[in-house]
Amino acid sequence: MRYFIIAGEASGDLHASHLVTAIRKEDAEAQFQGLGGDLMAAAGVEVLWHYRTMAYMGFVQVVLHLPQILRAMRACKAAMEAYRPDAIILVDYPGFNLNIAAWARKHLDAPIFYYIAPKIWAWKEGRIRKIRRNVDKVLSILPFEVDYFERKHGYPVHYVGNPSRAEIDDFLQQDTCTWKDFCETHHLEPQRKIVALLAGSRRSEIAANLPRMLQAFALVQAEHVASGKGQSSAPTEPSVHTIAEHAAHPQGFQAVIAAAPGIALEEYAPYLEGHPHVHLVSSATFALLKHAHAALVTSGTATLETALFGVPQVVCYHIRGGALVRAIQPHFLNCRFISLVNLIADDEVVPELIADHTAPHHIARHLLPLLDDESAARQAQLSGYARMRAQLGTNVAPQEGARLVVHALREGIASSALT
Repeated sequence: MRYFIIAGEASGDLHASHLVTAIRKEDAEAQFQGLGGDLMAAAGVEVLWHYRTMAYMGFVQVVLHLPQILRAMRACKAAMEAYRPDAIILVDYPGFNLNIAAWARKHLDAPIFYYIAPKIWAWKEGRIRKIRRNVDKVLSILPFEVDYFERKHGYPVHYVGNPSRAEIDDFLQQDTCTWKDFCETHHLEPQRKIVALLAGSRRSEIAANLPRMLQAFALVQAEHVASGKGQSSAPTEPSVHTIAEHAAHPQGFQAVIAAAPGIALEEYAPYLEGHPHVHLVSSATFALLKHAHAALVTSGTATLETALFGVPQVVCYHIRGGALVRAIQPHFLNCRFISLVNLIADDEVVPELIADHTAPHHIARHLLPLLDDESAARQAQLSGYARMRAQLGTNVAPQEGARLVVHALREGIASSALT
């Protein structure tokens, strides 16, 4: 059977590639075309348009690149019309994919599956109308979405498991890299524990968050070795000296930035000036999290990945407008939390610092207790991670999603009959 699959950014490319591999095991004759990236291409998809030409976030960025996005949309529709797929699989990226779904419903006779549902529980709840009209089945990767869609909107969705859990479990089973190997490969200092900095996948996110993360780390790390003092409670008025006095590891820490896919390492150089003990790794996020002691993370899938590796974290998401953004947040954000960890656990497992709460000293105050192995804050996060992991269940998302899609096509049954 022929499948047309669309992913519009790096995380979607990763999850789509695993879904494609799983579908091939269910359907030996499967053929794939679509929009995506290098990982989908490696999995056997004929990628007609690379996601890097479409992955723009925010109103201004979308408007500036609108001609490029529209060209990709036209090319996608023309390709689908020529290919005449037996199934259409949309992966996240709702602004683009819901438009494609509406067009495909009118012009093609193929069932439409949505893998990784639009996050209408957070914002743009009105999208449920487009989903109801144009999507045959939503394959959810977040357990709380089942109750949300069915209870609030009467729209059944199928939870297939979370792909990040399976991906990380597989990585940990296969990876044999030791601490010594990792430090040697990336020219790190083996006597210093690692604070991972995951500042986002887009240039705008990196520009907004990475400088603040680096300044917060500098407060915690500066003069650390020279002080060599014991730990106590966090300082009430943070400074380079007082925070350094309370750091937990006598040999200090080093910050390691995980470079985002598709962003050249040279682009990070201006951020690193004046920051000793800060390093940069590329294509090694999972390896970094395996060896990290704590992390500063921009909200997104990375928060869940960090938790699944058991790394205590502070979630940081700087937004211009500070107090104003915080004041109007309840009017456009429909959920209590912004991080997947807290959303899945339905509890504040990790601190979320957004808008006017992302000053470096504020981030440092929350990071500091997480560096101490025995601190209550660190132990509370690890306990919360265990509860969250249990809620994710044991289904392997790509395999379960592939089974549902291929079964539906072979049986020719309506989405409501999928089980």
